[in-house]
Amino acid sequence: MAANGRGLAALLVLAAAGGAAYYAFHTGVSPLAGPEGCTATARGYSVWLSTEQTENASVIAAVAERRDLPPRAVSIALSAALQESKLLNLTGGDRDSVGLFQQRPSQGWGHRAQIQDPYYASNKFYDALVRVPGYQTMDIAAAAQAVQRSGFPDAYAVHETDGRTLASALTGYSPHGLTCTVHAQDLPSQRPGPAGMTSRDRAVLFDLRHAFGASVVAGRAAGRDGEVATVTLPLSSYAGSDQARRWAVAHYLVANAVRLHVKQVALAGRIWRASESDHGWQREAGAAGSQVRFATW
Repeated sequence: MAANGRGLAALLVLAAAGGAAYYAFHTGVSPLAGPEGCTATARGYSVWLSTEQTENASVIAAVAERRDLPPRAVSIALSAALQESKLLNLTGGDRDSVGLFQQRPSQGWGHRAQIQDPYYASNKFYDALVRVPGYQTMDIAAAAQAVQRSGFPDAYAVHETDGRTLASALTGYSPHGLTCTVHAQDLPSQRPGPAGMTSRDRAVLFDLRHAFGASVVAGRAAGRDGEVATVTLPLSSYAGSDQARRWAVAHYLVANAVRLHVKQVALAGRIWRASESDHGWQREAGAAGSQVRFATW
């Protein structure tokens, strides 16, 4: 083979290798891990978010669950936050606007540091929303505008479908409708302490209580991969939504898996594992319990 022919062949091999690496990275196929991120799916429509965006969206949904607000409220809040900040906890914005909803201290939303707390900002949004007469039957964009009073009132409509899809998954009305691709965490092992829970397990429980209320209870149960923590939470005041509330907690754990070092979540015969997270929620044979089960790294 001529020298220039060998050079062309080498270039083609390099290009193929580069293409394979690019494909592997963007599809999660070995040998390279897929990019971290989350997908919410409902009624055949999917929304992809970064893990940071999904964590913020899960807080917005959890605050509504804690307040026993209907899923419609979550759809409105998420549509507003998608428009205002792309679900990022921004440190600035137009004039003195900050946070997920770009709320302004000068307009009475609170101090800057308060607004930068996603829990505080979400509660303030819902405080205003529940004062809007008929918000539960209003057009989502109109309800968001009634709270935000934006100079661009039509902008929220662009995000209605994404907002409804995220809300359906994060409130649990689309079971196993939220999945995240996350990378394995190389952390030192921990010995179980009181009640058989590790410090990471207890950190998850503390976080769940902060998000969903102090009455969230944790225990231990046997799982296919050894003992795991279980979560019991108060039932919703909305008839027929008890299983949805459990899925809301399960999806919250997946949404915050990176931050909380969660490696698996299981509910109702489905299991999500960080080590196989590219495959989403898989069927778990012989496990159809109603408790949310989780394990940390």
